[in-house]
Amino acid sequence: MPRFLQKRHAVAILIAALLSIGGGAAFANDRDNDRDGGISTAASNIKHVFMIVLENKSFSDTFGTSAQDPYLQHTLVPMGSLLTEYYGTGHVSLDNYISMISGQAPTQDTDNDCLPGFTGATGNFNNVDQTGIAPQGQVIANSGCIYSNRVRTLPDQLVDARLTWKGYMGDMGNDPARENATCGHPEIGVGTDHTNSAEAPSTAVPLGDAYATRHDPFMYFHSIIDDARYCGSHVVNLNNLSNDLAEERTTPNFVFITPNLCDDGHDGSGTGAAGTLCANGKPGGLASADAFLQKWVPQILASPAYRHDGLLVITFDESNYTPNVTVNPTTGQETIDITFSGQSCCDQQPGPNLSGARPGTFTLVSSPSLVENIVINGFGGDRIGALLLSPFVKPGSTSDTPYNHYSLLRSIEDIFGLDHIGYAADDLRTHYVLDTVTEDENVFYPGHNHGHDSRPPFDEGHKPYF
Repeated sequence: MPRFLQKRHAVAILIAALLSIGGGAAFANDRDNDRDGGISTAASNIKHVFMIVLENKSFSDTFGTSAQDPYLQHTLVPMGSLLTEYYGTGHVSLDNYISMISGQAPTQDTDNDCLPGFTGATGNFNNVDQTGIAPQGQVIANSGCIYSNRVRTLPDQLVDARLTWKGYMGDMGNDPARENATCGHPEIGVGTDHTNSAEAPSTAVPLGDAYATRHDPFMYFHSIIDDARYCGSHVVNLNNLSNDLAEERTTPNFVFITPNLCDDGHDGSGTGAAGTLCANGKPGGLASADAFLQKWVPQILASPAYRHDGLLVITFDESNYTPNVTVNPTTGQETIDITFSGQSCCDQQPGPNLSGARPGTFTLVSSPSLVENIVINGFGGDRIGALLLSPFVKPGSTSDTPYNHYSLLRSIEDIFGLDHIGYAADDLRTHYVLDTVTEDENVFYPGHNHGHDSRPPFDEGHKPYF
């Protein structure tokens, strides 16, 4: 049988044995999950991981029917390995980004991008009102957006392991009245997050500002944002990336890239038609996302760090939606129902805070002329796909093993020899077992680097770079 099925069979036997002996002791967040004692594929050689996260596109469109992304489809896909059964972990955006770096399921507010008056209890940029901890380190909360400094994140793990990381954010700081140029976020507990919509270019803000806090997961953890100097050196404008890529010693081990709201495909239709453009006048959609990839991917692939031991992951936060538009013939009021299937994979758990929340219909806009309803039928983020490029990846390969953002977090943790946090950790009591991309022999060349310390030397003299 395939290797990943062999692993599942072995884990099932282990579960039965452990439960019969110990009555179901807790197994979350530790290295008992390292079932092979190390990575068995050539992924064991990776020491630099680059992530580009795009927005709101379905697998069938991005990697199938769309004519807007020829560079991604026809140039990059043949160079890498396509994960055809990769899923987002929620709707509408923020919950996906948070799951990528912490393994945390949503609160009532992060489930809806922390928009006031939507599905959550508080909205805005407020602290998580934590009331307890559920299995696998899941925060139980009444509401809120910013997790306490006790909640572990991938950056926390990397720092503890003496590894380096940075987040590079498109447009961050373009308008200082909205956010700082580094570690940009609204004032905690005060006012609305003004980055929820893009700002058009003007005399005061020549480039416009399409930075979105909700697409910057690092801003939702006190362990990162409470130290302004630390956060300011780790979460920076995307323009800093070119210089950091110039040398391996200045390239972080983990690089997280969020384009602006146009370059990530969130805004605009991609067609260039009047009335469908981004605030900055570009077409948006997959057309602008493809242009972004054409600019930045060659720089990453040419960098010394990538060429030596790199992995580039290109994926999306969640899939697209299906709108249904009706007009009241008497009042002229337009009603738009935006429906998300909410499909998931990998035995995804909803977490402790969304009980009874699916299926659900939530009103986003309500006025005499327009009503916008969000209809979400499941807890997942639907099928989006992911592309992996690396010197250790088989070009032109595909894998139909189901993965999601929790699986990817777990895979990155394995690459760097870290523990598994949140829903990136197995829970043998409930038979929750994640497959990891690093063990996928359809993706990576064979080979194992037993006994090799995957951590690069830590040079105290280079700390200011990170």
